[in-house]
Amino acid sequence: MSTPYQYCTANRCYNKTMKNAYTILSHLTNQPQFKFLKQQVCYKKYIKLLGTKYQKAIAFVYIRNETLFVALTHPGFKMELNYNKDLLRSVLTQLAKHDKACEIMQAEKIVIFHSKYHTIPHENEDKDTVPYYNELATPDFVIASKDDALTQKFENIKKQIVCNR
Repeated sequence: MSTPYQYCTANRCYNKTMKNAYTILSHLTNQPQFKFLKQQVCYKKYIKLLGTKYQKAIAFVYIRNETLFVALTHPGFKMELNYNKDLLRSVLTQLAKHDKACEIMQAEKIVIFHSKYHTIPHENEDKDTVPYYNELATPDFVIASKDDALTQKFENIKKQIVCNR
């Protein structure tokens, strides 16, 4: 029942002419309509080559009209990256020189801007804040005030101490 083009092992049949996933993906990325996929891979390589400090600072990059646009996650990084434009340019030229797939990444100018549309996903966003220390205070103190408002505030403090224990 098996043909010369198929072989079966462990309840699975394979066609010898069938392509693996890597071959299919490389074929798709070479199509002109998926040119942006190659660019995205190169952009990610570029950001990883810059180091962890810059990886946290850079939201995304793109090249248009021989200009490298660098979007930042926070405006505080802008001054530091403006001073290091030579580093950004040299890493870009080295990547284009050493990686044949990223030869298209060439830029003469660098524009650095803050991206207000990029949000950093926070891991602890949905969680309640729980103190990471044990409460050292005790609620057994005497309130010696005759002012009712002040006494009520001290009672609230006692309740918070009990809750944090």
